[in-house]
Amino acid sequence: MITLTIDGEQLSIPEGTTLLQAAQRVNVHIPRLCYLKELTPRGACGICIVEVEGERTVTCSCVRPVQEGMKVHTNTPGLRKTRRMLVELLLANHPAGCFTCDRSLNCELKELASELGVKEIRFDVKEPHRSLDESSVAIIRNPNKCILCGRCVTVCQDIQTVGALEFANRGSESIVTTGLKRGLGNVECVNCGQCIHVCPVAAITERSHMNPVWDAIADPTKHVVVQEAPAIRVALGEALGLPPGTLVTGKMHAALKKLGFDSVFDTNFTADLTIMEEGSELVKRVKEGGTLPLLTSCCPGWVKFAEHFYPDLLPNLSTCKSPQQMFGALAKTYFAAKAGVDPAEIVSVSVMPCTAKKFEAQRPEMCSSGYRDVDYVLTTRELARMIKEAGIDFEHLPDAPPDRLMGIYSGAATIFGASGGVMEAALRTAYKLITGYELEDIDIEPVRGMQGIKTASVDINSLKVKVAVAHGLGNARVLLDQIRARKSPYHLIEIMACPGGCVGGGGQPVGFDMALRALRGQTLYKEDKSLPCRRSHQNPGIERIYQEFLTEPLGEKSHHLLHTHYIDRNQIAGLKEILTQSRSK
Repeated sequence: MITLTIDGEQLSIPEGTTLLQAAQRVNVHIPRLCYLKELTPRGACGICIVEVEGERTVTCSCVRPVQEGMKVHTNTPGLRKTRRMLVELLLANHPAGCFTCDRSLNCELKELASELGVKEIRFDVKEPHRSLDESSVAIIRNPNKCILCGRCVTVCQDIQTVGALEFANRGSESIVTTGLKRGLGNVECVNCGQCIHVCPVAAITERSHMNPVWDAIADPTKHVVVQEAPAIRVALGEALGLPPGTLVTGKMHAALKKLGFDSVFDTNFTADLTIMEEGSELVKRVKEGGTLPLLTSCCPGWVKFAEHFYPDLLPNLSTCKSPQQMFGALAKTYFAAKAGVDPAEIVSVSVMPCTAKKFEAQRPEMCSSGYRDVDYVLTTRELARMIKEAGIDFEHLPDAPPDRLMGIYSGAATIFGASGGVMEAALRTAYKLITGYELEDIDIEPVRGMQGIKTASVDINSLKVKVAVAHGLGNARVLLDQIRARKSPYHLIEIMACPGGCVGGGGQPVGFDMALRALRGQTLYKEDKSLPCRRSHQNPGIERIYQEFLTEPLGEKSHHLLHTHYIDRNQIAGLKEILTQSRSK
């Protein structure tokens, strides 16, 4: 334990604690900008400076460890003056278009300027004029708004272990960029959107599909179908001012109908369908000696990560499409036939917690209906903006159900949005498929929660099925390296790219707060408990679609519409060629 004094208050703190953490222990607030407790601190912004008696220079409290006998001051006239100056310098190099900025209502830079009492900018304002990075179909980078806090680089490199973003140059020429400045769409970016969550301004945003969706709704010749992922119902209310973790399933469906969508369904329906196909695939691989462990394929960020970094393990991935894409294929086949609507006139829209879904919808193989299966993808944030634009009083909307044809779902489907939910749903049905009996205790607690890697085993007849769950791609690497080394003991592994699972997806309300993500997940488990049907194979809508249309899991029609293949995106060979050409010049 280290004894020190902060603003006159003595305290004992464990060795290795930073001054910022020590100050928080005694409820002393130190202004900061680049710091996030979930990320490795860099001390990049300099706002969290403090004075230590006996030292001639100030120090960044987020990276400075405590020392015995320190006397620290956090709020002197000199510190306040320096912090204001640092913020003024940031503002002098930052675009001033606050009224039209996506983050105008939750901009950390603007909030900090207000907190520190910045009333004027005493330096020459020199707005940068760098080109936007619009190479990605999912994420847009605006380097003109970047304040070089380094958060996006840290989350991409340390948490997700992707490394699509990096610093380049030095001093006043420093920038955040991609490898060889090729743009996010041309590097190993997996479109997870965690960089959006940690960016304090609006230097990184999703590519919006709001305008084409509005146009489609207004077009009387189009039949606009919408689906919403499980995680939307525990975040949309939050984005519209309700308490975090509020379940708004009925209000969500009601709002979509008021917006003018012609048919309002639910992605949970095809989450149940995914379990039928994926569970059947697992049973087949176990019985026939197929490639194991089977890796889930619901998360497009994780799938692209595997294509880039683990292409040798692509045979382990389930061939099942994600629930979003299964729904898209069925909207323009099964629904079109049932409703008597020309599939060419159907516009298929999804509302997702995920920016990677925008990329997934554009994959060339996602056209098994004969058309683009999903035309547009809205994030939770985009849907919230549309509801505000339409002037809908969301809080006081009466609950409404989705349309029934592809709107009935089980509790197993709703927990897809939480880390471990896909695994739990799969085990509930796999037990039935293997034994013919129902699993008695379907609450599989070991795969729940926010631990980075979770494991469990379930006895199914004479087979002990071993499973693992990972969320966050850095955690996924641990399990993938085991498979690559032929040391994996598991039969089934669930991987979600985003920490916390879909509840923490790149399209959710901005923020990298793991406690908040856990709260959203807990709400999904509560909805699961409240539903009359909690097993995917007992969903009457799923039973009906197999009887009337698909025939059977893994059948010919199911294989055509609901399954896919993957692409080796390993760029090492191509990168070597680019580097060779660059050196020769």
